[in-house]
Amino acid sequence: MIHRKYMRTRQLAPGMRVDHPVVDRLGRILVARGVELDDYIIDSMVKKGIMSVYIQEITDDDEDELSPAAQKNIERLRTDDRAKVRLSDSVRERVAAGIHYVYSNTDDPELVRTTNNIADTLMSAIQENDALAIDISTLKTSDEYTFKHSVDVATISMIVAKQMGMTDTEIHEIGVSGLLHDLGKTKIPLEILNKPARLDDDEFAVMRQHPVFSYRMIQDNPDLSDEIKLAVLQHHEKINGRGYPMAVSGAKISPYAKVLSVADIYDALVTERPYKSAFSQREAVEMIMSMTQELDLFAMENFLHSMILYPVDSVVELSNGEKAKVVKNSPYYILRPTVVGLTSGKVYDLGDDLACANIIIL
Repeated sequence: MIHRKYMRTRQLAPGMRVDHPVVDRLGRILVARGVELDDYIIDSMVKKGIMSVYIQEITDDDEDELSPAAQKNIERLRTDDRAKVRLSDSVRERVAAGIHYVYSNTDDPELVRTTNNIADTLMSAIQENDALAIDISTLKTSDEYTFKHSVDVATISMIVAKQMGMTDTEIHEIGVSGLLHDLGKTKIPLEILNKPARLDDDEFAVMRQHPVFSYRMIQDNPDLSDEIKLAVLQHHEKINGRGYPMAVSGAKISPYAKVLSVADIYDALVTERPYKSAFSQREAVEMIMSMTQELDLFAMENFLHSMILYPVDSVVELSNGEKAKVVKNSPYYILRPTVVGLTSGKVYDLGDDLACANIIIL
């Protein structure tokens, strides 16, 4: 049986096969699906800054392990995941080209129009199948961190805003805010921005100014609402007043910024950078859940309801040693779906069954 596995590029080994095309920021295929990796291809991807890819994991024994009881319970309980955001290759290409243009031409009068067009494209992708969920690992709009990060934050924020019941106008504006939130990083010296190690105190003080730089770059633009401008300025503020650049707290933080903050932190955690390894999606979600003093609880709750960590049909390993297939997800227990043991056929309702309380997905 072939499963899809998401791996950091530096962990790849010759002989593995790619399960999803690797594309550049313009949507051009660099490595086709099914290609067997060798040292040259792996090294080339690392040099191009491609941080992670899907590979095929072939486990011939899974079908043999699937007992009649397991098959019966899987067929009985399998429930499709909520509709997720899907970006076609053509959409990825338009979005990648658009965000690259925005960050490369920050003084261009067309900046707002281009940003609105990108937000419109993302809005259409969300509305196309009435998406209410997102799998961050499937976005892949660019290999360049700043561009990818901006699109990821915008898309996650728009889905969260939809979950929160915001209007289409508000969802669109949150998308624009997400696309522009790091615009000020274009004013940060490259030796700080791309430093392959942790920043010292002086360097971090400079980096902490990027929301101010972003705000100043758009503050006089009449085509952007005050809500967008404030969200860009405040996306690093914390509910407890320990954020930056103004150290404001609670109700003084823009509702848009509260959403952006959750999306920004999550995407930064799951993305590999020269100075840090990427956290797994599970680890990142657990870290987000621990930040109750820093993040808005309503935004956090709706973010958690929007994420799908273990898609239905995924095969996972349980802490009791058994392999299991995911048959149902719950937005209220995103770390604990319902699974069926491949050999025992036992149903593990990890979210609601107290008998499963000591079992986790490894």
